[in-house]
Parts: sequence; structure tokens; C-alpha cells
Amino acid sequence: MTRVLLAASECAPLVKTGGLADVIGALPAVLASEGVDARILLPGYPAVLEALGDARPVDMPGGLPAAMTGRTARLLEAAPGGLPLLVFDAPALYDRAGGIYANDGRDWSDNALRFGAFARLAAAIAAEGLALSDGPWQPDVLHAHDWQAGLAPAYLAFIGRPRPSVMTIHNISFQGLFPPSVIDPLCLPREGFTPDGYEFWGEVGFLKAGLMAAEAITTVSPGYAREILTPEFGMGLEGVLAARDNVLSGILNGADTTVWNPASDPALPAPYKTPKGKAASRAALLARFGLPEGPGPVLGVVTRLAWQKGIDLLLAALPGFIDGGGKLVLLGSGDAGLERQLRDAAIRHAGSVGIEIGYDEALSHLIYAGSDAIAVPSRFEPCGLTQLYALRYGALPVVARTGGLGDTVIDASPAAESAGVASGFVHAPGSVRALHQALERLLATWADRAAWERMATNAMRQSVDWGPSAARYAALYRRLSTP
Repeated sequence: MTRVLLAASECAPLVKTGGLADVIGALPAVLASEGVDARILLPGYPAVLEALGDARPVDMPGGLPAAMTGRTARLLEAAPGGLPLLVFDAPALYDRAGGIYANDGRDWSDNALRFGAFARLAAAIAAEGLALSDGPWQPDVLHAHDWQAGLAPAYLAFIGRPRPSVMTIHNISFQGLFPPSVIDPLCLPREGFTPDGYEFWGEVGFLKAGLMAAEAITTVSPGYAREILTPEFGMGLEGVLAARDNVLSGILNGADTTVWNPASDPALPAPYKTPKGKAASRAALLARFGLPEGPGPVLGVVTRLAWQKGIDLLLAALPGFIDGGGKLVLLGSGDAGLERQLRDAAIRHAGSVGIEIGYDEALSHLIYAGSDAIAVPSRFEPCGLTQLYALRYGALPVVARTGGLGDTVIDASPAAESAGVASGFVHAPGSVRALHQALERLLATWADRAAWERMATNAMRQSVDWGPSAARYAALYRRLSTP
């Protein structure tokens, strides 16, 4: 059995700000079916520690300076809800109120130390192993996720005890850039502060370090793997990636089909297995947002409110959709300006638009189940899980043709409809006109009830689980760990 340490800064259902958490929470179980013993290293935020239940202290590996972690730092082993966790309980770094990365909209001033120490511990575990409750355990592969774990492959190389590593990019726009003053506190070798190391335009680049040091680089869809090689999507790292293109691949994310299952979802008023069964959830959703029943389609959105997500484009295209009889329900939070514009839209289109600012996991499930379609108008999207959940729940995705969105939704073109495989509406990214046209196609298809039912049935039949991608990860781990 191949052993893998997944180093990540969040994990559903314990702590979540985005899709990274869902991926990490799902991977151990799906990898186990491929003969991979994967364990998650997670920072000990208060929410994580509260959820642990019975936790067993584990002897910390060496090579982790107390100055980086605080003298009361410890490592805990636990399995809440069956998740195989190693939790880095360092109160000086993580025991604080507020968000896990920021507070009141500002990044924590010590984020470099918080996640540098985390990455250093991941490297030490990979290099030395641990004495766990089920016996000695040392990963064959270290798998670092996003910038928060980006220094781990680099530390592993600096330690000088070779162990293969994988660096996965979930969103290249978040890179973990810090001034050179963090070099000494992070115990980084100064000779590594070069363009061939962890230096990036005069700063310490956590993600850059991982991309340079890892034996393999993956990202979360084949489409995004192609896009990040270009200046438009590479966010300044396209040259680094082009130089390492021989080890770069895209492995599509999947959905946890035990959590996201309309046939057994406890958040729904009635389970269902076919699109016709969505009626009870649709009625409950409209009631939840105080919207009247009507003949037009309900368009749902569950999103982080940021420029990337294209919500400004949706607001611009919204009047035409409302005039065509549609309704919008949205759950999300983020940019204050977008929050204000959405509240204004709800007032302006009273009876047709319902907005809830914030995040509510149960409500998100009801939106997927009760909406007739789900909009994901992102300017770029590495993979996206929203459209996978929408397919699973028979809500037709309206998505931009970018990253994993284009990899997973089959556009309702004449050819696709004729072949009986269409599952949604795909449009060019970054264009109000293209989104407006996609919504017009949605309204036209809605008017043809037989065509709509066929597409919704196609959507629910589409495979969105982790099976094929888990096999690809397992094959990558085996290849890296085979002498």
C-alpha cells in the first residue's frame, strides 16, 4: 500500500473557505479504494480542535525549531468522522478568533510563519516518519496543496533526505508572497533565494518554491493545466510552469457523492432520483427566499463574491433574464461592493431575486436541489465543484468555457442535443453579451418542457465522482515512489 501525506490548510467539514476543503475531505476515502493510505496534515485552528473528540498526542519529528512554532506546539492524531487527521496544534500560530487566513478583511500579519511552520512540519514528517497508533508510519509521497503548503517540497529538498513530492495548484492567483525579511524566521537557506529557487520578483514565493522543488505538479482540471501556461491565466508563473511542463498535468476534481446525493440528502424536504422529484425542494427554496411560485425557471448561485467569479457580469445580464420570467436566488459573501449591488438588485427586482449574504451549508444543498439551473459565470475557474453538484442534483449548469467548467459541462449545441448528451449551457468567459445569450438559450429550452427534462436527466446521469481521478492520483503516487 502506498502511503501519502496530504498537507493542506483546510478540510471539509471541519474548516472550509472554498473548494480546496471539499477536495481534501474527500480524498482519503477515494484513494483508499485505490490502495493508497492517505492522511491529512491540518493546522490546529480552534474549529478543528473542537471537532477532534478523542485525540492522541504523537511525538513531534525533529528539525522543527521551537522559535517557529511556539514552545507548546504538539502533534495530534485523530479520526473525526473517519477522516485520518494529523493536527498541528500550535496555539501561538492558530489559536485566534477570526478567519483562518485573515481577519476583518486583512491577512494575518504572521501568515508567513503560520504556514511556513506548517510546511516545515510536513517536510519533517515525510523525512522522518511518525509513531502512530497503528504502528510506524512514513509517507512514500508528500502531497502539498496550494501556497499554504508550498514550502513543504522545498524544505524536503533542503533537509537533504530525498522523498518524492507533488505540488497541486488549486488556484494560481493565490501564491503566498512575502518580503525577504521572513527568510531567517522561516529558517530558509539564503542561497535558495534565487530565480531558480524560492525567490519571485524580489519576494519569497511559497507556491513558487513548491513548483520548483516538487517532482510532479498537478492542477485540478486538464483545461486549467493548459490555461496556466499562458500569460492570461498564469498570473506571472507561466514561465516557471513552462520550464516544468514535462511534470505538469491536470487531474479533474470530483464530487463526494455520499455527501452530495439528492436521494439521501438530509437538507432536502424530500429525496429524489429523477428531475421530477425536484418539485418539493423548489417550493421550499422559493419559500425560504420569500419568492412567489411562478412558471419561469429558478436560477441558483452559490459563490464567493469576487471579481474572478463574474457576479458583476451576471448582474448586468440579469434584467433580461428577469424580463423573460426567470428568478434568481444567491448565497454568497465576499467583496463589499458586490454584496451591496446584490442587495440593491433584490430590492429593484422584488419578488424575482432573493439574496442571502453569508454561507450556510444546508441552504447550499437546498439551492442545488430547488434551482432549475445553476450559474457559474467565472472569468477563470481552475475546476469548480459547483457545476458538479448542479449536475448531480439535476440543475442545469450555465457556465463559462474556462478551466474545469468547460471540461465537465456539455453545451446544448444542436449536435449535442441531437445526440442526446447535452447537460448545460456553456458561454465565452468575461462577456456580458455571451452570458446574456446563454440565459436566453436557457429560457428557450425551459419553454420546451420535453427538451428540458431530457437535459436534466442527462445531467443527473453524468458521472461526477472521484473514481477516474483517484486512479490517476494513485498511479502518480506509485510512479513517484517506485525506485
